[in-house]
Amino acid sequence: MLKDINIVLGVTGGIAAYKACDVVSRFKKLGANIDVIMTKSATEMVNPHTFQVLSQNPVIVDTFTTPRYWDIEHISLAQKADVLLIAPATANIIGKVANGIADDMLSTTIMASTSKIIFAPAMNTKMYDNKIVQQNIEKLISLGYKFINPSSGRLACGDVGKGKLADVDNIVEVVKNIIKPNSDLEGKKILITAGPTRESIDPVRFITNHSSGKMGYSLAKAAFERGADVTLVSGPTQLSSPKGVKLINVNTTLEMYDAVMSNYKEQDIIIKSAAVSDYRPEIVSTNKIKKSDGNLNLTLVRNPDILKELGILKENRILIGFAAESQDVIQNAKSKISRKNLDFIVANNIKEEGAGFGSDTNIVQIINKNGEIEKIAKSNKIEIANRILDKVNEFFK
Repeated sequence: MLKDINIVLGVTGGIAAYKACDVVSRFKKLGANIDVIMTKSATEMVNPHTFQVLSQNPVIVDTFTTPRYWDIEHISLAQKADVLLIAPATANIIGKVANGIADDMLSTTIMASTSKIIFAPAMNTKMYDNKIVQQNIEKLISLGYKFINPSSGRLACGDVGKGKLADVDNIVEVVKNIIKPNSDLEGKKILITAGPTRESIDPVRFITNHSSGKMGYSLAKAAFERGADVTLVSGPTQLSSPKGVKLINVNTTLEMYDAVMSNYKEQDIIIKSAAVSDYRPEIVSTNKIKKSDGNLNLTLVRNPDILKELGILKENRILIGFAAESQDVIQNAKSKISRKNLDFIVANNIKEEGAGFGSDTNIVQIINKNGEIEKIAKSNKIEIANRILDKVNEFFK
């Protein structure tokens, strides 16, 4: 139940506006208080009186016919909301917010709000795939706004593709989880590795990779919010430590190996999302190597395979690996599952747009021991983290 929860629903002028009526009805049945803001174009799709009856609250419309209420209402609603849901969210409202434009009641309320803000896009598939729209979405995701991905199917315009408003059941579930995150991992201990490692060549130079650590940090944040006791072993990143998480900072693969081996025994779940260096220089110069006329030859030696060793020591723990590949993604990922005794692996193609290192989004495939594959379309990394943790939770059930 959502008793005493205040939801502000912004309805924009897409054909899917009629589905927002069902959204209001569902939340009212769960006990939430709903206030509805409609853009002027939304009123061409659904009569405001319909939302007034369903929400049992006055509906605010962007007509500016009552300017004496303007300064009060957009601030009071912004302060009142536990969550602000925009469904359907058109390209127009997404673009406005992404670019700091506040020229009507809805956009102004969004700008004035410090609550959780969720967009549920709905639009023509070509419009949704437009690079400008996608850049606006990615910008908002990077700023902490949440998105509920549209579904695919036949659109009102006759096109077939992605752009339909997500199922109402899905919208309600996402909002419920954001308002009241589940605690299905309460009492579980989870160790997560994240980020790159650095292997020194001399006091100035080192070998590393492009990993930002965002996926591992998202996993740590999501696991903590779901009640887990989280230990995060992280290579060097520019990220802030997630709230409530025990952070162990390391630099080299050997340091990460020591940190993991010192903590693995007490864990119920281990997720190895770090991009470790497979090799390190055999000799690290104590002084800066000076440039000369000839080539510089480095001899590299193998680092320990942390994930493989965990597979040997696994016992009853759940062990998950990651496979960031540039070719033969499925084949290489499946090979890792068997060689390293994993319960499942999360694979992605680093060459795919929106799935590479440093991105706020990812496109992954979760592959289990039986070779079954669950594909997750481009989503922000927190959403993907929760999908991975959903899969983990299935093992406990």
